[in-house]
Amino acid sequence: MSAVILVHPQMGENIGAAARAMLNFGLTDLRLVAPRDGWPSAQAEAMSSGALEKMPPVQVFDTFPEAIADLHYVLATTARPRDMVKPVLTPSEAAIEGQKRAQGGQRTGFAFGAERSGLFNEDIAACHSIITVPTNPDFSSLNLGQSVLLVAYEWFKAGLALSDDGAFPAPAAKNDNFPAEQGEIEGFLSRLEDELDAMRFFRAPELKPITARNIRNIFTRADITDQELRTLHGIVSALKGNKL
Repeated sequence: MSAVILVHPQMGENIGAAARAMLNFGLTDLRLVAPRDGWPSAQAEAMSSGALEKMPPVQVFDTFPEAIADLHYVLATTARPRDMVKPVLTPSEAAIEGQKRAQGGQRTGFAFGAERSGLFNEDIAACHSIITVPTNPDFSSLNLGQSVLLVAYEWFKAGLALSDDGAFPAPAAKNDNFPAEQGEIEGFLSRLEDELDAMRFFRAPELKPITARNIRNIFTRADITDQELRTLHGIVSALKGNKL
């Protein structure tokens, strides 16, 4: 199964429209990061046409890293070019990749930014890939509900195409090549940043946010497994002189 994460959504109506689109295509895990007007929302309930009543309770988080902590693979939707080296996928390509991972037992997620500003660069840096919707260049703006609908439809279609009988297969069991959860990667990156700080690696304070984001991009792009993450922790400990 895959989660939909709405980061700083501004209008309850758009949250409701997103929930309706999700349930239309079998997605039920809706997560909100610091919704502007709070939660719950009467406007969202009305716009969802009953979808929110049929879905599990919406999870609300203060930060994006908290919202994706239990996920193994996260895709960021953005309409604007970003100065980051990440795979850029169409909704169809993203859905196929997400379904393959979900059917392999991984927890995946699609992240959508605020209506006006989209996702912050720091949020995208925490994701593995980017989704860009091909649209008319003279009028490319999509509202939040439309964006979720497009991705949810492609996700549903990909799931049916990947199954043999038109039904979703059971997820595979976790194995040694399973990616680490985002929360575990975030914990390692926080530790690494602290150690680099202690070593005065960030010599120019004004460049630290960009450098830290570049480091984060390296590790999210790598699809690190649990075993690899343990090895990385061991390397950091050894470099500190505290061999495990």
